[in-house]
Amino acid sequence: MYTFSGKLKTLSFVLMIVGALGIGYGFLSAPKSVQEVEQLLEKEHEAHHTHGGHHDHHEMSKEERDAHVAHVYHQEANKPWSALYVAGIFFFLISVGVLAFYAIQHAAQAGWSPVVFRVMEGITAYVPVGAVIVFLLLLASVLHINHNHLFIWMDKEVVANDAIIQGKSSFLNVPFFLIRAAIFMAGWCWYRHLSRKISIRQDNEPGNATSLHKKMVKASATFLVFFIVTESISSWDWIMSLDPHWFSTLFGWYVFASFFVSGITVIALTTIYLKSKGLLEYVNQSHIHDLAKFMFAFSIFWTYLWFSQFMLIWYSNIPEEVTYFIQRIDDYTLPFFGMVALNLIFPLVILMSADFKRVNWIVVFVGIVILFGHYLDFFNMIMPATVGDRWFIGIPEISSVLFFAGLFIFVVFGALSKQPLLVKNNPFIEESKHFHY
Repeated sequence: MYTFSGKLKTLSFVLMIVGALGIGYGFLSAPKSVQEVEQLLEKEHEAHHTHGGHHDHHEMSKEERDAHVAHVYHQEANKPWSALYVAGIFFFLISVGVLAFYAIQHAAQAGWSPVVFRVMEGITAYVPVGAVIVFLLLLASVLHINHNHLFIWMDKEVVANDAIIQGKSSFLNVPFFLIRAAIFMAGWCWYRHLSRKISIRQDNEPGNATSLHKKMVKASATFLVFFIVTESISSWDWIMSLDPHWFSTLFGWYVFASFFVSGITVIALTTIYLKSKGLLEYVNQSHIHDLAKFMFAFSIFWTYLWFSQFMLIWYSNIPEEVTYFIQRIDDYTLPFFGMVALNLIFPLVILMSADFKRVNWIVVFVGIVILFGHYLDFFNMIMPATVGDRWFIGIPEISSVLFFAGLFIFVVFGALSKQPLLVKNNPFIEESKHFHY
């Protein structure tokens, strides 16, 4: 039985407190008026002039200048919200990715994985918590709380002057948007609740183990059908609609690959941590090797999807499509190409070796790199649409990650301490205990 250590619990609280303070600082330091933005632009203009640069700020007409100032004001006001949104949705989708992986194991009746089922169940305990937070962030955008304008299609003035967004209004409208989000999140939370309930019942009711196993298989297969559809639509809603003029038919799969490999990575890191504490006695290096194989495989899968989406759009050179990548290459050069290097090169070079997949510290190192790389992936997907070229990885961004990391640790390891770490009466548990190759 795992005990949530005082040190780890203290760390989670420290991360949440420090993160909350930094998030608060981000909101307090954001411009509160157009006048503040004008002063900020004047300072930037003077700085450019001092260093030999140029700026066309004073060459604009009054109407252009007013529009530019208003635009920058919205971008600056969005910065703390964007930082919060990137971290919030990233950690939420990690837990959703683990939930999908857990469902796949049951639907496929995999024999290697039952010894780590409780690890997966602990991580998925964050699903309902993350769902509530992300839904509240979506609601904050709908209500434009504290100048939140992440989704420009929610702005009536913008829609009134934009024929493209008007053409999508039957899908991109607030009531339907919130209803979809509520249904998707409720469905994911339902499966998490049901699967956890069945898992615990299977421990306590050996006489019903077979029927409960069949029920879990059916529930998991049903959930996966629901998940495949809702994951794609949620990716369009929560991320792609931030750029309402742009679309990619591959986007749902691309987002899935990003958070799915992140979820598997978190399973591996959590398993190695618990193993280092003398727990999970039946987990051996073959289990770690399998998890590392999935990390490697889905890193390659993510790369394939990234390249397919990028290459086709870049090669076709259609203005309303290629602008998406031009903005990211021009304004987000380091995070854009850095993200590709972190998510491809490190897993490819290091985890290609079968021996390295069995070395815990190497798996941990690569796992941390993968998580950072996929955080940058979500950063690249969201920030250009909400803050444009006024991005910076500063206090609000780092603090948001710290806050959600602390909350994630608190929820996950709290859940792990509530039940024994080894499931009982699963028909494949003995196969899993003796899994070697």
